[in-house]
Amino acid sequence: MITDAQLQSAVTDLRTLQDFVRWGASRLAASEVYFGHGTDNPWDDALVLVAHALNLPWDMPAEWRTSRLTEDERQQVAHLLQQRVNQRVPTPYLTGEAWFCGQPYLVDERVLIPRSPIGEMIQQYFAPYWQPARSPQRILDVCSGSGCIGLACAYAYPDAQVELLELSLDALQVAEANIERHQMHDRVVALQSDLLSAADGRYDLIVSNPPYVDADDMACLPDEYRHEPELALAAGEDGLDLVHIMLSQARQYLSDDGLLVVEVGNSWPALAAAYPDVDFDWVSFEHGGHGVFVLQAQQLDALSQSLKQD
Repeated sequence: MITDAQLQSAVTDLRTLQDFVRWGASRLAASEVYFGHGTDNPWDDALVLVAHALNLPWDMPAEWRTSRLTEDERQQVAHLLQQRVNQRVPTPYLTGEAWFCGQPYLVDERVLIPRSPIGEMIQQYFAPYWQPARSPQRILDVCSGSGCIGLACAYAYPDAQVELLELSLDALQVAEANIERHQMHDRVVALQSDLLSAADGRYDLIVSNPPYVDADDMACLPDEYRHEPELALAAGEDGLDLVHIMLSQARQYLSDDGLLVVEVGNSWPALAAAYPDVDFDWVSFEHGGHGVFVLQAQQLDALSQSLKQD
């Protein structure tokens, strides 16, 4: 906690931008807040917050950090750091922005904060799963939230048409704002959809980061995650309520040489146990993350036949 007395002491005694970054990092570390929404340590978290409060870039020149702050600026910075610590609000919700695949996205408490390891796959053009000789022409982002995954795919594949499907009207508003921000109206559209219900035709690539948190994990989430919409996190006892539906429906919307890419996080053992005959290709990530599988259209054909027999 940052008490009002500690806040006032900081405003009175500290002077420079660097003073407040150091003070904020100390308070964040002492309060044992959770880092997992864009930063992984108290120093970077404090730097982002201080820079935002001062309308400066977080990657500012080093010499700027010795700049002295006015009293109003010191008050504003200290109060923002107090909100982060005392209310456990994730930093991107306080700044209104999160970065994904090298691009900034608007975020607020209507959507999850972008952090999917699928971003690493996008930056690698889904190699080695996608054949580099041909780019996907139609891409579908299911449970799109802020739209960051679909928009990142649009950046990676400039000739592709991308559809964002999302059940929440609140989340769709954020996705549409991000389409506007990135000037992608000509290639990206956001549609309200209960999973795949609004899909139309065949897609070369279907990508999804759906709700997949199981009941046990929901019960012990850090406080920061309580600010995110539960609709985008919880997915039943084993975390697979929506994934079961997608696996049964995806093939009818996937081209014959297409790929299905889905993140299931910690629910991956439950998924593997539920489909022992399916050879899920679990992706290894260089920069962290787990629980993302890839299935080819042929594998979904086999799964469909198995489900029919059952």
